[in-house]
Amino acid sequence: MSDEALINKINRLKKEKNAIMLAHNYQRPEIYQVADFIGDSLELSKEAAKTDADMIVFCGVDFMAESAKILSPDKKVLIPVRDAQCPMAGMVTRNELLDLKKKHPNAAVVSYVNTSAETKAESDICCTSSNCVQVVNSLPEKEIIFVPDENLAKYVQSKSSKKIIPWKGFCYVHSKITAAQVKEAKNLHPEAKVLVHPECPLDVIGLADYVCSTSQMLYYAREDEAEEFIIITEHGMVERLKLELPDKRFYAIVATCIQQKKNTLPAVLRSIQEEVYPVEIDENIIKRARVALDRMLEVSSKSSGK
Repeated sequence: MSDEALINKINRLKKEKNAIMLAHNYQRPEIYQVADFIGDSLELSKEAAKTDADMIVFCGVDFMAESAKILSPDKKVLIPVRDAQCPMAGMVTRNELLDLKKKHPNAAVVSYVNTSAETKAESDICCTSSNCVQVVNSLPEKEIIFVPDENLAKYVQSKSSKKIIPWKGFCYVHSKITAAQVKEAKNLHPEAKVLVHPECPLDVIGLADYVCSTSQMLYYAREDEAEEFIIITEHGMVERLKLELPDKRFYAIVATCIQQKKNTLPAVLRSIQEEVYPVEIDENIIKRARVALDRMLEVSSKSSGK
């Protein structure tokens, strides 16, 4: 079946089943054509929380679909590819976090959304790459346990007076990006501004004109006078930027999230046709994890005035 036929069939089934399709910015370009909303983790969480659809088909990785289920527990949430799993989300377990909390009883726990539902349930609040500094600085505690991404924790520490207690997790895509790669890109495109994701190492972040989440890259590039941008994150983001801002030029480095790319049009069609694979989470875990996610959304809404 051609992509066009697959897209038409998926869009027809969405209407029939009152389904909404959410897609992360790192998805394949053809997935964008069936998505009702494309965004970063924070934006997708907000969409999942407010939708009146009966079904959410989540084109992303496991923790994103779990977050959607936590925020909309009465909805059927589907993930098209069951093994589209974020390795970082599995780098800290519930028991490991509980042990860390025992060692630091006065610390608040901030969990990056790239964690399991069970880990979120043991956290005080969640954060995303777009609001991590804001979330940490909103807390009264002076010590913050920050899991699981060590690079993101170091970035937050550079922007906060609080004592950040990091974990040893990492994003296998962003952690491999080097300052040498960025410098080479800058030499090739000297007029371009450099936009860097905060999951990168600090020496890479130090070369940025702007440090931001994926969607913040889009907003920055749209508003900024520059015509060229070097995008330091998963290279799929460049496809989104080119689609949204065709008059500007974007340059990527080689950085691929294999897990995000597992979602394909045939997989999405099967998902919505057969209603696979449903996200199932224990009710008690949902209730406790939702507290952490709702607190994050509340902090974000205060800053945006919404």
